Amino acid sequence: MGKRGILVIAHGSSKPEWVQLVDEAVSRVEVDLPVATGFLEMVEGRTILDGIRALETAGVTEIIAVPLFVSSGSTHIVEIGYYLGLVSEPQIETEGERLPIKAQVRMTDAMDDHPLIAEILLERARELSEQPQQEALLLVGHGSELPGFKEKWENSMNSLARQLQEKMGFRKTACATLHPDSVREKAEALRRTFSRVIVLPLFLSEGYFTRKVVPGRLQGLDVQYSGKTYLPHPLISRWIASVVKEQKAAAENPTIPSV
Repeated sequence: MGKRGILVIAHGSSKPEWVQLVDEAVSRVEVDLPVATGFLEMVEGRTILDGIRALETAGVTEIIAVPLFVSSGSTHIVEIGYYLGLVSEPQIETEGERLPIKAQVRMTDAMDDHPLIAEILLERARELSEQPQQEALLLVGHGSELPGFKEKWENSMNSLARQLQEKMGFRKTACATLHPDSVREKAEALRRTFSRVIVLPLFLSEGYFTRKVVPGRLQGLDVQYSGKTYLPHPLISRWIASVVKEQKAAAENPTIPSV
């Protein structure tokens, strides 16, 4: 068994505060392995290849890649898999090429409906809820219109909604996406039946979508929306450690399914 290391892969942003949130979350990950972070775009000098080179320079021969993405339905997951040599032919068009990697690479799932992600949403819901038995909950995600990707978004969102309903007892739960755009329609339908509707965004960090796009869809509707996202919640760091542990176990025990 070679020396293992972790490569956390995030989308990237031109805003330093966005990058800082990711860096802070990664810095709090409690693992006894070298950790590097790489970004798909917009962060100069910190590409995925830069992260790989940093790990390989440190002697790492087995990399556990952790995509810091909300859903496996993101097309970026396939894109990353292709760059890392884990996908032979991407289902989407990509501008990049396979990366020159010496180390063996394994990749975890995205956040999807992981119990720790549900815990973050549970906390967000409790901040807005008064009497869940009389309220409706609406989860809003980016979504995708592409076949296959659309279903992955829907499946993980529905699972999160079920987990929150079971723990809080909402009268009704529903899910909506920006692609295809169903946010306004779903919110209006819930508001016609329920006097109090809780809306939670499923996004990694606050930004254009949570501050402009989603509020724009909800404009004029009397709903409860704070715009709080996954980061900077400390459970994101625990999620990274958890999926790394799962991948380590899968590598050491071939009977355990891996990505």
